[in-house]
Amino acid sequence: MIASTEWKDGTQYAGRTESGHTIRFDTDTAHTTGPSPMEAVLTALCACTSVDVVSILQKKRETLTSLVVSAEAEQSPAPPRVFTHIRLTYRVGGKLSKKAVEDAVALSKNKYCSVSKMLEKSATIEFAIEYADGVPSE
Repeated sequence: MIASTEWKDGTQYAGRTESGHTIRFDTDTAHTTGPSPMEAVLTALCACTSVDVVSILQKKRETLTSLVVSAEAEQSPAPPRVFTHIRLTYRVGGKLSKKAVEDAVALSKNKYCSVSKMLEKSATIEFAIEYADGVPSE
């Protein structure tokens, strides 16, 4: 995997991926033209675990109709400002087994999500599951 970042102007940077995509980063406190690098890392965590959960639930033939993963993170007060605590909230919708959802989230966190495995070296990661259609039966 190859990536690069080019300083554009002021607090703006253009990140480029090997697959040809560009991500604009903005380190100004307002972040008007893009996320900060740490916001991008937190978003990558949400994306990584989302991919796992959707894949696992589809393989279990669960009827997933929606998934939103949100994250709240605390950072160390002094540089390097690594994440120290992350809380993920999974909001799932569909006709789902509670056990299947819980298993999918746990498998993502404990086995499959590469971003989670990297971040847990500095941060405690916890999660909550919310059911958009009401809590399913066991």
